[in-house]
Amino acid sequence: MVRKMLCAMFVMTVAVGFAIADDFNATITAVKDGKVTYQKMQKGEKVGEPVTVAVDLKATIAKADGFGKKAKVGDKIEGGLKNEIFTKIGEKGIPSRLTTEGEGAKAKVTQILVFGKKAAN
Repeated sequence: MVRKMLCAMFVMTVAVGFAIADDFNATITAVKDGKVTYQKMQKGEKVGEPVTVAVDLKATIAKADGFGKKAKVGDKIEGGLKNEIFTKIGEKGIPSRLTTEGEGAKAKVTQILVFGKKAAN
């Protein structure tokens, strides 16, 4: 009985963890005061409205090794959000893969993986 209850609690904890964390492709359009404005993308199409959220102080900011859901953390981007990649964002924005935790006003970006030539700078 106790074993079943512990297993059920473990499964519930894991399920809640997955519900709070989100991992998706996006185009970063602005970075200011430790916050990132992004547009979610799915199959090259915009999804919803642009969103602005805070970036966690311990966030991983790196070049993407691979693309899409298979992207892994590559080389770290020196200077993090203060790097030229983020201070001089062009009209097209920065294609990236973001990981967020939390929802609404409490959401924070915990990982930014930058795709393509922008990351090569």
